[in-house]
Amino acid sequence: MNNAPAPQGGIRGVSEAEIANYLASTPEFFQRHAELLGSVQLASPHGARAVSLQERQMEMLRDRLKGMEQRIIEMIRHSQENLDLTDRLHRWTCALMLTPQSAELPEVLLRQLMHDFIVPQASLRLWGVAPQYMDAAFARDVSADVKEFSSSLTVPYCGVNAGFEALQWLADPASVMSTALVPLRAPQSTSAFGLLVLASPDPTRYSAGMGTEFLGRIGELAGASLARLLAAC
Repeated sequence: MNNAPAPQGGIRGVSEAEIANYLASTPEFFQRHAELLGSVQLASPHGARAVSLQERQMEMLRDRLKGMEQRIIEMIRHSQENLDLTDRLHRWTCALMLTPQSAELPEVLLRQLMHDFIVPQASLRLWGVAPQYMDAAFARDVSADVKEFSSSLTVPYCGVNAGFEALQWLADPASVMSTALVPLRAPQSTSAFGLLVLASPDPTRYSAGMGTEFLGRIGELAGASLARLLAAC
């Protein structure tokens, strides 16, 4: 007689995995022993009471459906947020395209950007502009360091106020806790001809870990629009 102890997680000579495999591959077992569906008692994860196999299955299905519902709700929320951003970007782009005077573009760009995307403060500077724009506020002197820094940015900078020189272009630089610095380039150019500054008193508005893809698109559209102010255009 084999008096060996039963393996842990199963019965003597049979493991839990073998039992599970048998039941999974033999669905007619419960057809032949339908009484087990009601007689087997399992602990409910929602309390101390015991439930039947059928009830436990229903609870598992309900939990699974709740998880699916939450994922669907998240997908809908993200979809609505993306649609909202697309609508704002569309309005902002239309405002730029409908501006007849090139000299008005920087002001329109900043005003609409602050309004459509709820940006507390924004400013920009351009260099290398055509002679007729040299006296404009957007063409004021910019240091060589700012120009070099702007051209070195391959993606927009997002993070805390680290005392950047460009923040002094804002109306209230002392209130800035986080900022986004977006280089402005003409299409097909690697060197920046300007820098767009977005700022907020909220330290989490522009965080170092946030995605910059959307800000990059803002920079591309702004650069393409403002390129008409350059001396070479």
